[in-house]
Amino acid sequence: MATKSLLSIADYVALDEPAGLRHELSEGELIVSPSANYIHNQIRDEFNSRLRVFVKEKKLGGVVSEMDFQLGEDTVRRPDIAFISRARLEGIDLERVPLPFAPDLAIEIVSPSDRAADLLLKVAQYLAAGTKAVWLFYPNRRLAYRYLPGKLEPEVRSADAGDRFEDSELLPGFHLTLAEIFE
Repeated sequence: MATKSLLSIADYVALDEPAGLRHELSEGELIVSPSANYIHNQIRDEFNSRLRVFVKEKKLGGVVSEMDFQLGEDTVRRPDIAFISRARLEGIDLERVPLPFAPDLAIEIVSPSDRAADLLLKVAQYLAAGTKAVWLFYPNRRLAYRYLPGKLEPEVRSADAGDRFEDSELLPGFHLTLAEIFE
């Protein structure tokens, strides 16, 4: 039986990340993924820019892309987009990598190569670490799934039905139709 080599957070931080690959750490196991494709990056960047403008204008906190967050003793995740409330940012060394907490909102743009079981594990890790909401965007299906702590089933929204992205508790007043996100 093969054994897995597990990494510590310090080992993870010391890794070189070759061009074309992304690293995350899941319960000590190194997860290596290919770089995102053009469509993925376009959706991430468009959503990120709109969310960043709103959060900055309302002075709610910060929005980052592709930032490492330490979700536990042996888990580091890198959401495509993360919102961090102003209160959570106070007193934190913002030059530290990974940031020593979970984001308030984690958004993942799902790629065709992503496996459902891996995505659900990632969602569970975010929520267990204190993330208040996790959104998974499925560009090919034009759907978004919203996961909340303590809820077994996600909320599902469809671009084709005219649904929109919003989270009134975390981002009061922010909304964007899913059709705009998936343009």
